[in-house]
Amino acid sequence: MWKTPFVNPASEGADTASAKPEPVAQGSAFVSRVGGFGSTESPKRVLFICVENCNRSQMAEAFARIHGRPGQVVAYSAGCCPAASVHPKAIAAMLELGYDMQQHYAKGLSDIPDLQYDVAVTMGCADLCPDLRATVKEDWDIPCPKAMPTEQFRTVRDQIGEKVKDLLARLVVAPDGSPVCGWQR
Repeated sequence: MWKTPFVNPASEGADTASAKPEPVAQGSAFVSRVGGFGSTESPKRVLFICVENCNRSQMAEAFARIHGRPGQVVAYSAGCCPAASVHPKAIAAMLELGYDMQQHYAKGLSDIPDLQYDVAVTMGCADLCPDLRATVKEDWDIPCPKAMPTEQFRTVRDQIGEKVKDLLARLVVAPDGSPVCGWQR
């Protein structure tokens, strides 16, 4: 099962040739220590935002962690009006795929790093987040699944997973490691 342990990222220089990719806590985002294009390139920062940060953006962040290339993507999520916690349906839906979100927590925009993101994806809240600092902004028309029956919830989960895979496929790191280059539409 894929679990997101909280690990100190200060273990630079460790032998990673035979290690498996392991998510490493970095604030509220996770990156993998293994693989990637090299230490001189910084990973792309992708931010997923929905209204409450309890379903859609949490699942998108999880899918970015699952499908992102090791060392190349740092995923964040937040909500414009964050809920008290991640919804149990979202935790259960991702657990069905082998991803444990029990350590995730709902965050507001003030709880994430104030930096320039490479990509910001909004889901149902683009008008509430006009001042996002992001090189590329996308708005995904994905309904809030919170009140949906389980089968419809899974459909929304799977739609988010496909959209995240598509986004990651379009996010290409430039050979020189430049922070903005490499976005393909």
